[in-house]
Amino acid sequence: MIAYSIRRLLQGIPTVLGVLFVFFFIFFMVNDPDKMARGANGGDKASAQAIEEWKAEKGYNLPLFFNLKAPGFKAKCTETRFFSFYSKMLTFQFGKADTDDELIIDKIKKGAGPSLALTVPIFLIGLFISISISLVVALFMNTYVDRFALVLCVLGMSVVVFLYIIGGQYIMGKMLRWFAISGWSEDHKFHFLFLPVLVGVIDSLSRRIRLYRTIMVNEVNSDYMRTARAKGVGDSSLLFKHLLKNSMIPILTGVVMSIPYLFTGALLLEAFFGIPGLGKLTINAIINNDFATLSAMVFIGSLLYVVFNLITDLSYTLVDPRVKLQ
Repeated sequence: MIAYSIRRLLQGIPTVLGVLFVFFFIFFMVNDPDKMARGANGGDKASAQAIEEWKAEKGYNLPLFFNLKAPGFKAKCTETRFFSFYSKMLTFQFGKADTDDELIIDKIKKGAGPSLALTVPIFLIGLFISISISLVVALFMNTYVDRFALVLCVLGMSVVVFLYIIGGQYIMGKMLRWFAISGWSEDHKFHFLFLPVLVGVIDSLSRRIRLYRTIMVNEVNSDYMRTARAKGVGDSSLLFKHLLKNSMIPILTGVVMSIPYLFTGALLLEAFFGIPGLGKLTINAIINNDFATLSAMVFIGSLLYVVFNLITDLSYTLVDPRVKLQ
């Protein structure tokens, strides 16, 4: 297992490097350092000297990939924005944000708590409800219960998340006044979290139920299920001991691969509900062309993807002893 894990992590290095390269290339193809400098120094009122000083401080005055003015081939390759970007990311030196010069690692630490306080309940509650409903729907396959559930899932998947957010804020926030429409307070975080968590769970249920129902329906038609029914196995044992257990590998894939997104935050929910998490941090970085902050978030996201992709494969051996790591 150790040898397999090391090999998979080494195979993930090109993935991380590739993600960073694509991000770097696209960002500087659509963003001009002069525009970034003006945005960080008061807009159009920024002087030419202030712009040049800011670009020199951040390293945005360097050429992108190859510095023809530098002496020697090594200097031509290293005195570039591309080399500086890779060297900082791969050594976890995120530095300061382009907009306010605050340490990016401090911003990440401050945003991780609110993000996890939002995403973890959405993930756990949605997972429990969706698997429970999917088990029941699969058991009543091709009946009115199954068809009614499918219709609700299609309707739920057709509604965009903005409608859930705006509807929840208007009905439960403005009309009923049960919860605050948006905001955040460490002392009363549950008051501000209930509505976005509810919206997040409702938004994710239809997709999850549809997916898990499809997985379990394939297992319902298996020979071992018919044999279990013929032996008189009760519904509870049929659901949990046979159906759920044998559906765990595809379910586990989706569950474990969803975990990285818990750390990177829920972008839309945090933005609309004013939660100061990593999702809102990313949104603000996109709006303000904050390359340094975006770089850190993209790098962390790609690392988490590679690591949890490995954890997914390792977890298969826990639910199915027939799986061998090679």
